[in-house]
This record gives sequence, C-alpha cells and structure tokens, in this order.
Amino acid sequence: MGFREHAARVRRIVGIVLAVLLIAGVAAAVALGRDSGDSGTAAKTVRGVIGSEKAEFFADPDTVKALAAKGFTVRTETSGSWAMDRLPLEGYDFAFPGSKAPADELRRASGGHGGPLRPFYSPLVVVAHRNAAEVLADNGLARLRAEDGSKFTTQGTLLMDPYLAAAGDDRTWQQLEGSSGHAELSGTVFITSTDPVTSNSGALYLAAASYVADGGRVATDAKAVERTAPLLRKLVQVQGAQQSSSDAPFRDFVSGVGNPLVLVYESQVASLLLNGRRQEVGDLVVLYPDTTVSSDHTLVPLSDHGRELGELLSTDPGLRELAVRHGFRPQGAAAEFSAATADHTAYIDQRLTGVRQAPVPTAEVLRSMARRARG
Repeated sequence: MGFREHAARVRRIVGIVLAVLLIAGVAAAVALGRDSGDSGTAAKTVRGVIGSEKAEFFADPDTVKALAAKGFTVRTETSGSWAMDRLPLEGYDFAFPGSKAPADELRRASGGHGGPLRPFYSPLVVVAHRNAAEVLADNGLARLRAEDGSKFTTQGTLLMDPYLAAAGDDRTWQQLEGSSGHAELSGTVFITSTDPVTSNSGALYLAAASYVADGGRVATDAKAVERTAPLLRKLVQVQGAQQSSSDAPFRDFVSGVGNPLVLVYESQVASLLLNGRRQEVGDLVVLYPDTTVSSDHTLVPLSDHGRELGELLSTDPGLRELAVRHGFRPQGAAAEFSAATADHTAYIDQRLTGVRQAPVPTAEVLRSMARRARG
C-alpha cells in the first residue's frame, strides 16, 4: 500500500472515531441535562400584546429570568388597551389590557381558552408639580397631606366635584389665587390624559368623571352618556392631541415638560421609587382623586400557553414580588405591596384612604362615552 493510500485510510478511521465520540458526547450532555433538570432554554415561547405600562415589567432581566426558570420566553408588543381588539391577534398567546372592559371585548372576540385573569391592579392618580398642587389646594380643588417632619408636601387628594366644576366653567390658572408668582401656571386648568378611544387610562378617567358629574350614578345607556357629554368633551378637547399610552405623558412630566397635571397609574410612580430612581421624582406630588377607578390589569388567554402564563403571574411568589417592584398591587395581597412601599408612604397611600371606587360602565357604553368626548 502506498503512502497516500495509507494516509487516506488513517484519516477515514480517525473521522469515524471522532463522529462516534461526538454523538456519545451529545447523548451524555442530553442525559446530564435531563438528570439535572436544566433544559438550557425556555421550553415555550409565547407572544402577547400588552399595555405600555407593563413593558418595563416584562423587559426586566429578572422577570425574563424568572419566566425562563418556569419554561417561558415571553415576546411582547405594546398597544393602547382599547385598540387591541382591532389588531390581527392570530398567532398571539395572550392580550394584556389595563382593565376588565377591554378584556371582556377581547374575550368575546377570541373565543375560549378560559376566563380572563387579573394578576395585579393599580389605581389612577394625578401627578402634579408642587406649585400646581399648592395652588389647587389654596383654591379648594385639592387637599394636601404633609408628611411628618417634611418641609414639602408630596401627597394629597384631588377633590373631584370642585375640580369638575372648575373644568366646566373653563377656569384658568390666572383666575386661581396664588398662581401669579408661577409663570408656568397659565391657560386653562386641565389634566392631561390619554386618548379615551384607544387607551385604558383615558377611558377610565371619563368613567370616574361621568360618575361624579352625574351624582354618583354609573352610565348605563345613551341618555346617561348624553347627560355628561358636554363636560367630558371639555375635559378631552382642551388637551388637543392626546397620546395612546400613559408612558409618554409620564416621561414628559418627570422631565419637566408639558402640563403640570397628568393622569397616570400609581404603579408608574411607585416603580420609580422602588427602583432607586427617586431623584427623577423631583417636585412631584401624588394626588389621589377622591373618586377614581382602579385599573385591573387583565390577561386574556388566546392559547393554552397564554393561560399558563396568566396563572403563573397570578400565583408565583417570585413573579408577584417582581410585579410589586414595578409598582403594581397584587390581587388579594395588600401586605406584599405595603411591605415593599413602607419607605415611600410620603408619596404612596397604601390604604387608599378616603378614596371611593367608581363603577365602570360596560364596554359598549364606555366606547360611546369616549367617542362623544372626542367629538
């Protein structure tokens, strides 16, 4: 046998041996992975559409890690809660709007994978710059609570009846006592909210305002919508163009841009405080409306995997702890939220003292209310 033939034969033998060793190594690695319970990657990838206020929670590396440990990789896209039912949701595993009403619409349209799940909630609040909050209080539109030993007020109550009366009369900041020394307080007094036709927080703002303006009655039909439509139209149209999510107006506010009164979720404020970003709070004052609506963040399963995810978010202690870290209140677990926010009660009213919850109209009535307000 010549040298070249002998070398070629050796190479073939070596190749066969290496292939056998590689296969044996892979088999051993798989067996080891099974024995150790480590799959290496999440077993299930689920897609969902969520409200923007939950984007940071799902993007948090700790949330990603916790979900992966349970066998999930979660891919999300954001949308206004009331715009979700107009999206092509085929291929999605869940939708996660900010309240029950749009969730009910989605459930009716999507068919059955079990009922919706409500892992956590957050009340709507108004954030105000300190000068604005003090002027509102001096004119009977708000009541401020000074933290013991604190030089400045950081929390209070927005009095909805007086505020709505001022809005109905087109009151300006210049007409309010004490505003003359603050150049940033000018023009009509109004609260920046999101587009009620597409966004959950904007729609719930109208629900609370309608309830107060109509003497504590929840709107149930076209006549009820008509009674408060002129006022709600003023609340919306004075704002001009509106955002479709609460994230952008809140970011503008903490950056010192835009209107001095902005409707947000309490969770957005709590998240800043709980994640070591207190410096971004600045002169912010949290005003809890004396009549408001809590936003029950409601997951609608669109597949069996989506339902599994919703159940995990509702029951897993680690994921509930992460939800609290992002400012949300877990359903049925007030103690978890209270413990986490114990150092931030200057801003956060843990017990929602003196806050009345307004009932929310049906989805059909709320949509009608929003369209009338938008004109």
